[in-house]
Amino acid sequence: MLATSEAIRQGQSKDKREEHRARRCNLIATCVKASSRSREIDGRRVVLRNNKLYIDTVSGDHHNLDQKNRKDEGYVGDDDDDDGDEDEKLLHDTAAHDEMDKKHHGGHPFAGYYLPYPDTNYEGLVSTISDDQPILNWVYVDEKTYEIKYGLRVDAQPNITGPFDCTRQDRRMTLQGWEGFVAVEEEPHVWAIYFDRDDDGLKSKVLNRSTRVLEIELWRKEKRLLKKKDPVI
Repeated sequence: MLATSEAIRQGQSKDKREEHRARRCNLIATCVKASSRSREIDGRRVVLRNNKLYIDTVSGDHHNLDQKNRKDEGYVGDDDDDDGDEDEKLLHDTAAHDEMDKKHHGGHPFAGYYLPYPDTNYEGLVSTISDDQPILNWVYVDEKTYEIKYGLRVDAQPNITGPFDCTRQDRRMTLQGWEGFVAVEEEPHVWAIYFDRDDDGLKSKVLNRSTRVLEIELWRKEKRLLKKKDPVI
């Protein structure tokens, strides 16, 4: 009887420890080493955009900075009376910048959890892709480029789909048993997340040697549970 009670207690304890795996979590990126560029992405959330995972660098900050730089360089803010053409050009440039901003910044915050991947003995990773509809996509690593992407099972199947896990103590994300995640600055202020599968700093994948590659950790942060609203009758 004592052995049975102990087994039940241990089982309940294990279930409680593993309960967090099924809870929907956001992902927060932190840099392993401090640098002048790490401040741009350290502590930022992970977002889904254009079928890839990015680090949200808060586009508004860069927009304001770019506008300030343009003013400092004499492109805007002249006090001459004949600056009508420049004002029109500024409006056009600002509109174009905003359109580019939407394309390269923002996105849907990662909100996912572990889920057994079909026809395997390991767990994969899923995330919602929209706030409007509860649609889930699989998160996977592109077999050729090592980019971390999301999509339907047909998209994920030929690529690296797991096993996804987390460190026992801090619950940082792992893949294939280790933390090999890196942030790659694909364009100014645009940081995509890759998996350094070969543990070589993506030397075989990033062709431009001047491209910045920073080692990061991905922390799971449980989403705040809000009180359910009573239905409107």
